[in-house]
Amino acid sequence: MSNLPIQLDWDSIDTVLLDMDGTLLDLHFDFYFWTQHLPQKYSQIHNADINEVTDNIAHRLAEKQGQLEWYCTDYWSQQFKLNIIAAQTEVQHLIRERAQVIEFLNKLGMMQKKRILITNSDRPSIKLKFANCALDQLLDQVISSHDYQVAKEQQQFWHQLQTHIDFDPKTALFIDDSEAVLDSAQQFGIKQLLSIKQPISSQLREVGSKYPMVENFLALFTGKTHG
Repeated sequence: MSNLPIQLDWDSIDTVLLDMDGTLLDLHFDFYFWTQHLPQKYSQIHNADINEVTDNIAHRLAEKQGQLEWYCTDYWSQQFKLNIIAAQTEVQHLIRERAQVIEFLNKLGMMQKKRILITNSDRPSIKLKFANCALDQLLDQVISSHDYQVAKEQQQFWHQLQTHIDFDPKTALFIDDSEAVLDSAQQFGIKQLLSIKQPISSQLREVGSKYPMVENFLALFTGKTHG
């Protein structure tokens, strides 16, 4: 696990790019849905063995990981022959912001930093999440990788993002729980990169990060936190 110190020079940061699932929102909802709720629902509909269904869904997801389809609810609705968003709505009570996120976003706003959500989630997913949390009023812009038809793992995403929002990578901070996405952002030239210590707040992270990991959002303003 990374134990790198987090040292941010806020005077040199004008744009804060933020991931959604696992960063601003607890990843528990998504983890529970794809590993438990969807397999249970699918096995009931098709009268199939729950263990076989769980393994099959995990395998199908793994095949598309890092690709735009992995994040596309329409794609998985077609693959599994059921409405993914409707199924997610059944467990929408599990959607919640991570600790201190609301205060963090408010503070960024008071500091006049641009707060831009960049997520691989598609627009229907964003709509569902925003209906069950308080993020949307605290963000200056919301961008889905589906708007560009390329996932954040790919360099094309970052080039399109820069074209659309005109930001300087040298004065940007990006926070994300995905190592592959952070690597892509680093390759593009984003200067300040932070990961998340526990994307699922109730579970320890299984694999560490080479980037400093956020544990306490508000401590990012004091310079006294470690990854």
